[in-house]
Amino acid sequence: MKMLRLDGYKCQVAKMYGGNEEANTVHHIYPADEYPQYAWCDWNLISVSQKGHNKLENRQTGELTELGKMLQERTIPGVDWRKARRKKQIPPR
Repeated sequence: MKMLRLDGYKCQVAKMYGGNEEANTVHHIYPADEYPQYAWCDWNLISVSQKGHNKLENRQTGELTELGKMLQERTIPGVDWRKARRKKQIPPR
């Protein structure tokens, strides 16, 4: 899938904490059932491992966890966080 490739097949949740896990799932930052208009927007999709997905979403209820809510609050609809992150990694001249 495109998102897994864009994220280098690496779990972005693990990466936030300095880890390095293989991603095999794509998580909707803004849940698709509540925000269908964002369901297939690249900025709303993030590659995660099963462990990372469990940290973002309660697998029993489908509700976002505190970490999932925090990620949602930090994600601005329509803004490509991948591009913003890459800009931060490029040292200024």
